[in-house]
Amino acid sequence: MNPKVSVVIPVYNAEKFLVPCVESLLAQTLRECEFIFINDGSSDGSQQIIESFCKKDSRIRLINQTNQGVSMARNKGLEAAAGEYIGFVDADDYVDADMYETFYHAAKQEDYDVVISNFESEMEGRRVITRYPFPAHTSLPRVYIEREILPFFLKSDQLNTACNKLYKRITIVGNEVKFPEKVALGEDGMFNMQFFKYAAHAMYLDYSGYHYREVAGSATRNILEKDYFQRALEVYTMDVPDMIVSYIEPLAYKQLRSIKLINSVMAYVNVYLKSSNTLSFSQRLRYVSTMIANPHVREALPIYYREVYGTLGRYERFIINMIRKKSTLGLYCGTRYSSIRNKTS
Repeated sequence: MNPKVSVVIPVYNAEKFLVPCVESLLAQTLRECEFIFINDGSSDGSQQIIESFCKKDSRIRLINQTNQGVSMARNKGLEAAAGEYIGFVDADDYVDADMYETFYHAAKQEDYDVVISNFESEMEGRRVITRYPFPAHTSLPRVYIEREILPFFLKSDQLNTACNKLYKRITIVGNEVKFPEKVALGEDGMFNMQFFKYAAHAMYLDYSGYHYREVAGSATRNILEKDYFQRALEVYTMDVPDMIVSYIEPLAYKQLRSIKLINSVMAYVNVYLKSSNTLSFSQRLRYVSTMIANPHVREALPIYYREVYGTLGRYERFIINMIRKKSTLGLYCGTRYSSIRNKTS
């Protein structure tokens, strides 16, 4: 079989949710798929689960490696992929049965380099669909990618994930696009910024077939091991390749960076002030206090306030005002009230 789509799934100690993930892939209505599982040194029963599915369906491929991290696992999958297009799934998530057929048919309409879609996630027990402000179901040419999509990566993390996209393999291979190694957080965003530097045209689908499952202790929520704020500061101060920012005015570039940093800080305020079994209450308050007093945050706040504040809802305005006042207690009260209200509504 010459696969139309290769799906790369890095796996590390994911036995609890791995079966529904695999089953959702095997249920794909696009039959010409291969599913490449990279077992990244799991110490639980993940390898045995995948091996049992390998015996049932020849479309599943298993590659075992010592633990090297998600980026190395995905790069190993990229090397092994034979499909015309490549997608990514995390082992504790699942997808709708028609997702890759929908992606592939959209991509083939005009031989797009990449198809982007929405994704669904669960936040505090509520299902939330992340959408994007791009024209849907139409060709997004190179000029639009430069003017709108690449700057979007500079101002927001919402588009970073690789899991809600389908990439043309020849564009990845021909330009040697890879996930950055030895990066604790933000590897998806770096991969995407590399890829979109070379994409000639794209399509955005207003479609939600990918379902992100928030798992306690997962890489995106492990606040004990992952210093989210430090990573946000690194992104804020990093040198972005000239090819990406050469067409962006220096003032606009600073605005985009500032917006992204403050949006990250607002998100991390919610993450760190929620109840946690890994950090004590005093540790969390201390971390948030340090975060909102950081000189880069103080530098970015006036720009964010001028450019974004008027578009925010009441809760977000309250959070911004508490950050401006450096009121950790106010932030705690606000996030606590929001959490209680969401549980009772």
